[in-house]
Amino acid sequence: MRRARGDRGERARDGGEGGTPVPTPAAARHRVVRVAHVEDPDLPLIEAIARDGFAEGGFSVAEELGRPWARVWSAAPAAGATPAAFLVAWHVADELHVLNVATTPALRRRGFARALMDEALAYAAAQRVRIVLLEVRRSNRAAIKLYRGFGFTALGVRPRYYADNDEDAIEMILGLDPESGRALPGRDEIRIDG
Repeated sequence: MRRARGDRGERARDGGEGGTPVPTPAAARHRVVRVAHVEDPDLPLIEAIARDGFAEGGFSVAEELGRPWARVWSAAPAAGATPAAFLVAWHVADELHVLNVATTPALRRRGFARALMDEALAYAAAQRVRIVLLEVRRSNRAAIKLYRGFGFTALGVRPRYYADNDEDAIEMILGLDPESGRALPGRDEIRIDG
């Protein structure tokens, strides 16, 4: 399902697609972030964000756009502005796997990742997804805090997952009620503090 470029704020306020309740995106709350599907002209800019954000190589936004199960969104400060962040997810059966979220280093902590997660979770709700999964570096406290704010819980550890420094990945999960799209309560299966 392709959405038109631009802010999802109005659609979120009126209940989303098919009347399914969806979270109000950060773009609507803050009016500073525009979220859109990534299109070909955005590729060089998104690839540059990926190079800045990920030490390990082998990731290509262009390849992801070619996969029918991939969903790729970008966020920018305003309509027509240069993308500042992107999110790549795979929609497989009734699961959404968030693979990559990255923001240009100079523009971090300004709501771009939150707006992208809002968009991905609104999509998941509209598509009746049951669970959303992701991995995050154990040391990335800001990202873990962001995901916890959406209701994600710690599911497991992937030891030495990141090749650049042998760092562990924390597997996180969010259960969604496929009928309402609302987050289901969960609990940590592992301890991830300290």
